[in-house]
Amino acid sequence: MLVPNQGSRLYNSLHMKPQSFIFVGRSGSGKGTQAALLMDVLKKANPNRGVIYIQTGDELRKFIRGKSYTEKVTKELYDSGGLMPEFIMVYQWVRALVDNYTGAEHLVLDGTPRKPIEAKMLDSVFTFFKREKPWVINIEVDPEASFKRLLGRKRFDDNEEEIRKRLSWYETDVAPTIDHYRDNPDYNLLKIDGERSVEEIHADIVKKLGLQ
Repeated sequence: MLVPNQGSRLYNSLHMKPQSFIFVGRSGSGKGTQAALLMDVLKKANPNRGVIYIQTGDELRKFIRGKSYTEKVTKELYDSGGLMPEFIMVYQWVRALVDNYTGAEHLVLDGTPRKPIEAKMLDSVFTFFKREKPWVINIEVDPEASFKRLLGRKRFDDNEEEIRKRLSWYETDVAPTIDHYRDNPDYNLLKIDGERSVEEIHADIVKKLGLQ
């Protein structure tokens, strides 16, 4: 694990105010793995500051175990492989923030936002909470590399048809969302080559964040 350089701009800012990090990329690009590694760095840099991790896929899978009408309808759509409406996905991370955020924690978001409209709603969250210049970490991988990784996970919903469907949503939804952040002065956008080892990708992220 890399140790932050004491002279680093971001390292010093970690001790002054909480930071926000958004991981975006294709399904299977390794966002969750890299988010976990970054959280380890953040906790070591400042053990007294908490980190809130929001992974909308996990939040959604917990949500559909519920018994309310909305949760049941959502489960039906999930089981059919349909694309979730924006309000359901936004509710997942809004609820997590309302329930857990005290204003002092670093925020790490994985897989959110998925669409430009969700990105604009997240803009309002950062404005409301006075979170300045969030980092958007775009992990880029080839579609076939993503497909092979997802198929290799052998998760219950990772069959070939469903994986292809999820990957197709990247071009229609996620790519325009990344465009929302490109040349946006309110965000720091990092382009990361995701077709390397986990360790190399992590080292690149840490270096570009100024934590090395």
